[in-house]
Amino acid sequence: MKIKKAILALLFVPLLTTAQQTTDTKNEIYIDKKGILRLRADNNEASYFGVNYTLPFAYGYRSHKKLNIDLEGAIDNDVYHLARLGINAFRVHVWDTEISDSLGNLKDNEHLRLFDYLIAKLEERNIRVLITPIAFWGNGYPDQDEKTGSFVDVYGKAGSVVNEQAFVAQERYLDQFFRHVNPYTKKSYGEDPFVIAAEINNEPKHSGPKSRTTEYVNRMVKAVRKTGWSKPIFYNISESPTYADAVATSDADGFSFQWYPTGLVAGHEQQGNLLPHVDRYHIPFDTIPAFKNKPRMIYEFESADVLKPYMYPAMARSFKTAGMQWATQFAYDPMGTAYANTEYQTHYLNIAYTPSKAISLLIASRIFHHMRAYQDYGSYPGNSSFSGVKLTPAAGAAEMNTEKEYYYTNGSTAKPLNVKALQHIAGVGSSAVLKYVGNGAYFLDKIKEGVWRLEVMPDVKILADPFGKNELSKPVTTTVWNHQEMQVALPDLGDFFTVNALNKGNKHEVKVNRNKFTIAPGTYLLQRKGLMFKAEASMKVGVLGLEEFVAPEQEYNLNKVAAGEIPRVSKAANAELLLFSGTDKDGNVVVYSPNWDTDPYAFGETAQEEASLNLKHKPSGKGQTGGLQVFVKALLRDTASNLQEYKTLTLQIEGQKQTSAKVILVDQHASAVSATFKVEADGSSIDVPINSLKPDAFMLLPRPYPGFQELYFSRPDKGKFNMQNLEKIQVLLQGDDQENEVRIMNIKLVR
Repeated sequence: MKIKKAILALLFVPLLTTAQQTTDTKNEIYIDKKGILRLRADNNEASYFGVNYTLPFAYGYRSHKKLNIDLEGAIDNDVYHLARLGINAFRVHVWDTEISDSLGNLKDNEHLRLFDYLIAKLEERNIRVLITPIAFWGNGYPDQDEKTGSFVDVYGKAGSVVNEQAFVAQERYLDQFFRHVNPYTKKSYGEDPFVIAAEINNEPKHSGPKSRTTEYVNRMVKAVRKTGWSKPIFYNISESPTYADAVATSDADGFSFQWYPTGLVAGHEQQGNLLPHVDRYHIPFDTIPAFKNKPRMIYEFESADVLKPYMYPAMARSFKTAGMQWATQFAYDPMGTAYANTEYQTHYLNIAYTPSKAISLLIASRIFHHMRAYQDYGSYPGNSSFSGVKLTPAAGAAEMNTEKEYYYTNGSTAKPLNVKALQHIAGVGSSAVLKYVGNGAYFLDKIKEGVWRLEVMPDVKILADPFGKNELSKPVTTTVWNHQEMQVALPDLGDFFTVNALNKGNKHEVKVNRNKFTIAPGTYLLQRKGLMFKAEASMKVGVLGLEEFVAPEQEYNLNKVAAGEIPRVSKAANAELLLFSGTDKDGNVVVYSPNWDTDPYAFGETAQEEASLNLKHKPSGKGQTGGLQVFVKALLRDTASNLQEYKTLTLQIEGQKQTSAKVILVDQHASAVSATFKVEADGSSIDVPINSLKPDAFMLLPRPYPGFQELYFSRPDKGKFNMQNLEKIQVLLQGDDQENEVRIMNIKLVR
């Protein structure tokens, strides 16, 4: 049996059954000689894809208490939605600060109980768990940290990995944590077959002698093993990359990584074609002998501040190419607070409030399970279409079209690969098999020939940029319970079928006119006319109850004017087209610095000087200084038909001292051209003829994290730059040998 079939069996069972649960107490996975995680049952490659989710701890816990939301009920609802998305993996860094004292003793309190409750509920849905017992974090963000009296309060993040007393406290904590028995499963985490691995801690900041780092890792691993734990133990190798060799030579079984390819906390939605940012996950540790033949996992990933739903599938593809076999997004927003996106403003994912991103995660999960470790589909743009998957940044869309699955984030014009063989359909918008005018997510799962389960989520309305500074009292998105037209065209249903409400309290009566009908949010049974299938409450479709349905009620005033940034209106008829000025501080501008401590920036304006972006620089010997990127696509939308008429790029820029710089133009297909020029101290205007620009790489801004990811991208096929499709402009300073300050006043296109 292939790995694809093994994982499909975990996620989607198209027959009515009770949720199958693993009863074998042996470890589900093992590590082979090449460092591949394999399923013990059949020796096939293992693949686990899912999310982090934080409700039992910190802000997630406090916010739900503040809103008087039942915590267990909230967990039940969110876990149902995770199961609805077909994921099979959960990870979170446990807030040790909330469940330990200063000596490392475990506190058996409400946070630990809710964590155990969450694990039990995940297991009911066949979702596997990787536990990271030490976070080092305070529990405040986005509020102030509380003093909890834990060992991290005493030693802090940095001290916890060098101080001997901190070592002892953590050894005590790990011993008690892994001997603790979950009151809901009646098992310790080591005995629990659904808990398949552990990661010692979250993002350690190592310092001091490397031998001490290796000692720390070995002692923590030993403390866990002493409890009887026999499953894989991972350790983070990417957060302190200069200590990678010390970690690699430790007793850890494998290594953990993270990926934030668009940076973090921009404060606004990131725009444009960002697929080059996720073209490949770069690992610089392959030269370390001890790193080889060890399993790899991604503990956190996110396309931060990006609402367009095409990034997750590309990230899943790149993870598998890099050999990852576990990947968990950070973090799924609890439904109770997702309307305001207050938990982590730079992240936003919830099936009800970000339906297209949720379907994108579903597609990513399927990709992750279909691909083999280290399978490679090449580079962008070729890898934007692979194995039944198509990613279209310009349309903000992703789709997956295979023999039995058909998913799309923003509608699809593609015909199903084999409409008669389809078992699962999910999407937002319309397709060849389902026309829908609403903008919430929907799911169709085949139960048997002529019988399908339909689940329809409410519509959504965006009220403000969800990536700004948010508050619980200020919704950024709301759900709208509309009655919407739907048309289903499936051969086994035909034109004449019935649609009957299943979920509790759903009184919507559906009349089908041929294959068209009006639908409301809820769960329904679609049945070909003449069949006598009887639905019962105890029936399940895989791990989903036949009648289950969870969605937020419509609660917020829709008369609010949608907030957000209003792009400058360009004057197409003018001889000059202003692309940037020193007054532009909006989300279209990204400023880059290799070192914010020595190379800060500021927007300045005085009575004597024109407004400007001021970039300071001190020599670092790294060969690069600062710069900026301006996203101009929205500005140019009204002038796209005549962009070719602009012949010159003019920059008003000056430095305290002469230096060199490069201007780069990037189109929406990631083709780039550039020219270098001298920045003078007299503030003279610099004219760069468009026809003098030569093909070049461009900088990936915002800067990808971790910092060892590639900083530049160049299309391998050297695609031809198209001025008509201009998307962004970059100005990068290149002088690194002298202290300087550069002022950028404006950038224009001139006819």
